Amino acid sequence: MTLSRQSLIDAMEKWNQAWDAHDLKGVISLFHEDVVFENWTGGQARGRDALEKAWKPWFENHGGFRFVSEDLFVDETEQKILYRWTLLWPSSEKGYEGRPESRRGVDVIHFRDGKIIEKLTYCKTRIEIDGKRVSLTP
Repeated sequence: MTLSRQSLIDAMEKWNQAWDAHDLKGVISLFHEDVVFENWTGGQARGRDALEKAWKPWFENHGGFRFVSEDLFVDETEQKILYRWTLLWPSSEKGYEGRPESRRGVDVIHFRDGKIIEKLTYCKTRIEIDGKRVSLTP
């Protein structure tokens, strides 16, 4: 199944709604059974069940996180999306735990059979915590 440009955009709208509602089942329903997900730290989950298991603690203890859409690039022919976002959440960075954090990033999302088959996340190494720029250190 190949999605039209509008269907890809609609899928991302459902994606945002599920994330905003902290609805793990809603988010997971958009993924292909054989999904490969790589987060901004390089951690990886293969398969929808593994991804759900990896994300479950984050959704259960979400702290009110939300993603703000910045831009969306859609390639209907290749069934790919480039999604630019800002994550607003309580920081988990050492020494800043719980303080308001703003983190910007990009997801490269590939669809197959109408579902997300690959999601690669890239994030800036400078973030804002309490309105101040902070460089992440290893």
